[in-house]
Amino acid sequence: MTDSRIPTTRLGDDGPEVGVQGLGCMGMSFGYGPSDADASRATLERALELGVTLYDTADAYGAGENERFLAPFFAAHRDEVVIATKFALSIPPDDPTKRIIRNDAPYIRRSVEASLDRLGVDVIDLYYMHRRDVNVPIEETVAVMADLVREGKVKHLGLSEVTDGELRAAQAVHPIAAVQSEWSLFSRDIEAGVVPAARELGVALVPYSPLGRGFLTGSFANADQELTADDFRRRQPRFTGGNAEANAALLDPVRTIAEAHDATLGQIALAWAQQRAQAHGLPVIPIPGTRRPTRVEENAAATRVVLTQDELSSLEPIAEKVSGDRYADMSFTSAGRE
Repeated sequence: MTDSRIPTTRLGDDGPEVGVQGLGCMGMSFGYGPSDADASRATLERALELGVTLYDTADAYGAGENERFLAPFFAAHRDEVVIATKFALSIPPDDPTKRIIRNDAPYIRRSVEASLDRLGVDVIDLYYMHRRDVNVPIEETVAVMADLVREGKVKHLGLSEVTDGELRAAQAVHPIAAVQSEWSLFSRDIEAGVVPAARELGVALVPYSPLGRGFLTGSFANADQELTADDFRRRQPRFTGGNAEANAALLDPVRTIAEAHDATLGQIALAWAQQRAQAHGLPVIPIPGTRRPTRVEENAAATRVVLTQDELSSLEPIAEKVSGDRYADMSFTSAGRE
C-alpha cells in the first residue's frame, strides 16, 4: 500500500476542488450497528492524509449526533476539508422505519442554524436538500437555500435523490454544485435522466452507497442472518431472503476481475464508480462509508485501479439482474417519481 494522495476534481462548474473520492460518515454513529469512536476518529484522520477532503453527513444521522461527532475533526482541519451536510429528512427515534420529509422555509432555516451549531462552524461548504417534499415546489425550496448562500451561512448547494426535471428547475433558481444519489453496480437508474442533465448543467455527481452498503464487498450475504438487529440494512429488500441469495450470485464477475487485478471486490466496485466520470463526461465523487482506517486505505487505492473495456462490459449486465428495490418505500427516491 502506497501513501500517494488521490487525485482531485471540481465539485461542479463553480464548486470547490476536492479529492475524487469522499467519505460517507453516517455509519460512524448511525445505521450500521455498533461503532468504535476511536477507530472512526482514526479513519477520519487517515482519509485526510490520503487526500480525501469531502466529508458527508446529515442532520438525520442519529438526530444530529453524527454532526456533533465530526465537529472536533472539522475544527482541527477546517481549512483542509469540505463539509457537506443535509436537511429535509428526520427519523423518529421511536419508529426508525418512518421518514418525515420537509422542504418548507421555516424548517430549512431552523435546520441550517442547528447544523451550524452542532458542526461548530460559521458556514457549511455544501448544503444538500436530503429528500424531496413533493408538496413544496422545488423552486421555493431552492430559493430559500439561495438566501442562505447570500447570507453567508452556506457556500454551495446540493440536491439528493432528485429527478432530472427537478434538477433543471432548481438550477434555474440557483447554481447547483452537486447531486447526490445512489449509484453503483447494483443501482443505475439515474443514468437515464439525471446524469445527462447534470453533465449538461455542469453539476457533479456524488454517488452514495457505491459499495451497495457493503454487499458489493462481500462482507455480508444475508442481512437477516448476519447483521445486528439495529442495522437498517435488515429493512432493505435486496439484502434479505431470496433476494439476497440471488444478488450474491451476481458478484461472480466482480470476483473474477478482482483476482485479475489482485484487488478486493470493493475496489473493483469503486473503480467502476470512479470510471463513471470518463464514461459520462462529468465529475463523479463517490462517498463510500467506512469506520476503519484500513478500509479507507483500501477504498482510496481503488482510485488507481483502471478497468479495461472488456472488464467494464462484463459488469454491465449486473444492475438489470438485481432482485429487490433498494428501499422498501421507493417514493422517497428519484426513481419513485420518474
